[in-house]
Amino acid sequence: MAGREDIFQKAMSMGHSMAWDQQWDKAAGAYRKALEEFPDHPKALSSLGLALFELQLYDESLQIYQKAAQAAPNDPVLLEKVGQLSERLGNIQEAIQSFLKAAELYTKNQEAEKALENWVNVTQLDPEHVTAHAYLAMLHERLGHAQQAATEYLTVASLLQRSGKVEKAAEMIERALRLVPNNFDAHQAQTMLKGGQLLPKPMRSQGDTGLLRITQVKQLESPKSTDTGLDPIAEARKHALTRLAEILFDLSDGRGNLQTPKHGMRSIIRGTGDLNLMRSDQTKIMLHINQAIDAQTKDQEAQAAEELEKALAAGCMDLALYFDLGLLRIKTERLESAIHHLQTAVKHADYALGARLLLGQIQRQMGHLPEAVTEYMEALKDADATVVPPDQADEIRQLYEPLIETNAHQTDAVVMEQLCTNIKQLLLRPNWRAALRLAREQLPKSDEGTPPMPLAEILVQSQSSQVIETIGRVRTLARAGHLRTAMDEAFESFKYAPTYLPLHTLVGDLLIQEGRTQDAITKYTVVAEAYSVRGEATQAVNLLRRIVQVAPMDLGVRTRLIDQLAAHGMVDEAIGEYIDLAEIYYRLAELEMARKTYATALRLVQQGGANHAWSVKLMRRMVDIDMQRLDWRQALRIFEQIRTLEPDDITVRKSLIDLNVRLTQIPQATAELDSYLAHLQSSGRRGEAIPFLEELVNESPKQGILRRALAEEYRQAERIPEAVAQLDTLSDLLLNAGDRDGAIQTIETIMAMNPPNLEDYKTLLTKIRTEA
Repeated sequence: MAGREDIFQKAMSMGHSMAWDQQWDKAAGAYRKALEEFPDHPKALSSLGLALFELQLYDESLQIYQKAAQAAPNDPVLLEKVGQLSERLGNIQEAIQSFLKAAELYTKNQEAEKALENWVNVTQLDPEHVTAHAYLAMLHERLGHAQQAATEYLTVASLLQRSGKVEKAAEMIERALRLVPNNFDAHQAQTMLKGGQLLPKPMRSQGDTGLLRITQVKQLESPKSTDTGLDPIAEARKHALTRLAEILFDLSDGRGNLQTPKHGMRSIIRGTGDLNLMRSDQTKIMLHINQAIDAQTKDQEAQAAEELEKALAAGCMDLALYFDLGLLRIKTERLESAIHHLQTAVKHADYALGARLLLGQIQRQMGHLPEAVTEYMEALKDADATVVPPDQADEIRQLYEPLIETNAHQTDAVVMEQLCTNIKQLLLRPNWRAALRLAREQLPKSDEGTPPMPLAEILVQSQSSQVIETIGRVRTLARAGHLRTAMDEAFESFKYAPTYLPLHTLVGDLLIQEGRTQDAITKYTVVAEAYSVRGEATQAVNLLRRIVQVAPMDLGVRTRLIDQLAAHGMVDEAIGEYIDLAEIYYRLAELEMARKTYATALRLVQQGGANHAWSVKLMRRMVDIDMQRLDWRQALRIFEQIRTLEPDDITVRKSLIDLNVRLTQIPQATAELDSYLAHLQSSGRRGEAIPFLEELVNESPKQGILRRALAEEYRQAERIPEAVAQLDTLSDLLLNAGDRDGAIQTIETIMAMNPPNLEDYKTLLTKIRTEA
């Protein structure tokens, strides 16, 4: 058993360390290791649930929290987490039940404020939940919140009246009037009840609109789901509708930003500069997306499209909107408009395959067969890359290039029609992944060390094999050291495929081997831009990263790389590159540029829906620069933001108190201290207050507010001698500072504790008053 406990504790410690560094994937692995020893340990389950939540694996996080709640059924925090995740995923009834249980446990534990929060959660999800409103009324009354209690009693009255319990309703109104005798709504409700009129029903708050739409989206998709899944277009539509509901959820939840998991900052909001939407724009976007989703649930596709156009005009440029709008425009026969929107949506991986298939369908319908062939081949490329091993995906994408180029110049209409039909039949089916894997089994086996064969080889009779063979010869020559011959061979192959980008990349590789670094960078840059224009973000990013490796101090390339990552939804990667860029500035002693770079990354976190742990990491680096520059007021503002996100961080709490003292803002320092002590009290950790204050006093022995607070903690802990000692020192400090009144008050506080040397303090007090 001791061995298992050691393994468990080490794994938990490792997990906590990784979590502290925001390495949530590694933290999750460590917590899983701990759970191998004790599968039902509530703390380990809770920690794993948090790590999965930070990784945005909400379904799995919910399952883990549910298991933790079963293991610790009397822990309301776990039930609250289950409720929050269920709400996030649109599981309304499950969320309500979890919040109800959490509220009951908080009430049992006499944690009234937390119970209040959970009852409110219930009423937000179910405005007509009479039990929750009744408990809210009683809790508000007990806490002295007369107005809020009266409002809740009136709500209960309305619900009771509608269930036929008129006498009980009248009693609730009387309670409201006893609390607030002049309450206009209560008097009006009393008059309406006596007159037989129905009292107003409680309304769903604006903040619940997003949750309602998430639930509608789930209901909209569920009938189309089968055991074999969805076809690529249906999959993309599901992603898009869910994403739109999430945008609505975030905006209507009052967060003020468009939170965008897995979507890029530039894909959301139009324009440059400050990326926060004006409140009026947020309201418009929320209104139009809400109506668009509602219209789609009613098969009102033309109306839904118009609402999405209005949301787009208001500033919402999320790629989910473009895909959904493109799909709707096809259904309403607005094909040119559909092409425009789908060509934008194709930039995001969640919508690329579905958008390509739709674009192929449109081009074929319009009689543009070469363009249709290109779109269908691009779709096949994307699909084929998803079923091969991940380490072969990029290579197989490159092998499609000559196939796509060759078939784009096809002139035989019959051949083109057949190719479009073949790809459509292969991909546009619910079990398309299984069909692709089966089709790949029909290909000849590749020799070890050779690239995989594209699936397109069995659908087309391609003349592009000549280019693929040429690339193989170029690589062989390069490995043998015949760089000039290899370069000549590469240029010769441009006759067959002048726009085949992997060939241009290969030329860049040869230039690097020849030592012509700047020429290689120029080549890579042009190719990266071409990939970007074609919407192939992964290839563009890979090339820009290659340039960064070759020329790590080329800040312009780094900036373009960051732009590419952000524009195509790779938010976490973009933030990592921002940090690398800031560190370069830092090493060059350009602190102002380093801080600006961190600040830009922070805005991307806030706008791009990245893991919010990045926020703390970035702000810590910003505040470190502020402290080095002695910009204490700026540091204070950043520390306050970190404190909001990390309320348990003792170092941040100390820094806030210290900075306020340095800036002679004693009331603010006192408020910060009181806030932390209240936080410890509410979280059941009041015992940590004394060590915290002792450390502060040791670091700042002349700060009276710290000694006074420590003395009070000692007094509450019945450690009277130590409390007296702190106050005695405080009185000396006050006397030396000329604050006689403060010293007198402090000595009187000492005397109230009845210390053994009470007479000495009486004499001292008389002496001070006499001298005054």
